[in-house]
Amino acid sequence: TRTEGVEELRGRKARDEKPFALMVADLDAARAIAEIDDQEAELLQRVQRPIVLLKKRPGNPVCDAVAPRNGYFGVMLPGTPLHYLLLRAGFTALVMTSGNLSDEPIAYGDEDAGNRLQGIADGFLAHNRQVHIRTDDSIVREMNGRPLVLRRSRGYVPRAVYLPEAYPPVLAVGAELKNTVCLTQDDRAFLSHHIGDLKNAETIQSFEGAIDHLKSILEVEPAGVAYDLHPDYASSRFAQELKGILLVGIQHHHAHLASCMAENGVTEPTIGVIFDGIGYGADGHIWGGEFLLGDFSSYRRLGYLNYTPMPGGDAATKEPGRMALAYLVQAYGANRLPDIPVVNDMAEDTRRLLLQMIDKGLNSPLTSSCGRLFDAVAAMAGVRTQVNYEGQAALELEQTIVDDPNPQTYSVFLEFDEGWIWNTRPLIRDVVDDVLAGIPAGVISRRFHLAMAEGVLQVCQRIREAEGVDRVALSGGVFQNRFLTEAVADRLQQAGFDLLLHSEIPPNDGGLSLGQAVVAGCRLNRAD
Repeated sequence: TRTEGVEELRGRKARDEKPFALMVADLDAARAIAEIDDQEAELLQRVQRPIVLLKKRPGNPVCDAVAPRNGYFGVMLPGTPLHYLLLRAGFTALVMTSGNLSDEPIAYGDEDAGNRLQGIADGFLAHNRQVHIRTDDSIVREMNGRPLVLRRSRGYVPRAVYLPEAYPPVLAVGAELKNTVCLTQDDRAFLSHHIGDLKNAETIQSFEGAIDHLKSILEVEPAGVAYDLHPDYASSRFAQELKGILLVGIQHHHAHLASCMAENGVTEPTIGVIFDGIGYGADGHIWGGEFLLGDFSSYRRLGYLNYTPMPGGDAATKEPGRMALAYLVQAYGANRLPDIPVVNDMAEDTRRLLLQMIDKGLNSPLTSSCGRLFDAVAAMAGVRTQVNYEGQAALELEQTIVDDPNPQTYSVFLEFDEGWIWNTRPLIRDVVDDVLAGIPAGVISRRFHLAMAEGVLQVCQRIREAEGVDRVALSGGVFQNRFLTEAVADRLQQAGFDLLLHSEIPPNDGGLSLGQAVVAGCRLNRAD
């Protein structure tokens, strides 16, 4: 409840705006700060004690600095005797954050903590029982009337995921962001705890330690190693440097599809709607707005969002204004950009440089990413042109949604060229028309989300007509978005599709290693 304390903690941890988790004494204390239904109450009280995303109660006493520009709190109940003792002091809520500098692994040894947390922690509570392994809190939310695990870690790991059939033992090394690894044993898959983003040497060391730990406790030596095709992923480089073992490269979005199928016990061909931020495509471009048809053994790409340049490459993921400019150039041309704030507020030198990069294709890789489209619309609607953590612009765009006084949706325009290409230019022009008309960001956001849901339905219907498959799996980090996921699910189910959703396995890259493992296991079985 004290802004100065929370801001001090943000400064010490170098954590700008990403929400902090809260711990409260009991269910009544949680209800004092958040709105909780029966499903969410059950999630809070689970033995795993996950962080549960709960809608903020209006007028709650928690300071804005805990979860700025966010309509939700991440709340958990006490999980150890020490937590209960702390909360006897009568706190409304306590910020609970991991013992680390942002983006580094958690410090879990006394000496390591003493060295790395100097300047962050004022004090340390030690014990004569050694901590066995680092592990982050798990994160869960209610989605479409059932639980959805967004980060599968403490409490859930290393509980097995049962697979539709038995496979040779496979180690899957996951992705670059939200990394987990997976080791299979017969018809069971064991995912590691959340390792995090493989951005530094400390996290990569933690990644390697997690692999050794899983192999040790399961007493399994893999027959093959599955990895992502992206050449710059640290996890993929690790795999490719291994000697004397079969290596299996798996396309990113195929692994997402397989992850959702495996969780649901399905092996038959399935339409995969895979929406995320970045994944290395089979054609060398950056995919992320994909419609696949496949099973564990193979896939075909039957649709995607039209390619758009990412000016500056990775810089465009941190500056949604860059993506907005790229989409506007596609929709209007570089010489007829609309008179809207995201264009006018950009420094003239910066805009000129970005336009040259887009025009000449310099450091501007092409992407079909749905995540980047969300970023662009968030910037156009005035929600955010720069981000401080992954997915921030899309998250804040979703949370601006308000009722539409004049209910409508934006254009969905499909073209066919060796697959269904979702041409986003008419949609972008609709967004701009509303910006110019002074329509509030929350209404623009609702119309955009509904257009995305309608587009998913239309592409899936066309694939069903051509291929005779009516099963659809939704996967990828974009499907952490509750409004979009529930709108898509409602439309697909009303149209008679059999829908597969994630629940115990994250739709984001935290669940990717499961998909990699079953695809590689299937290929090893076929090789035998």
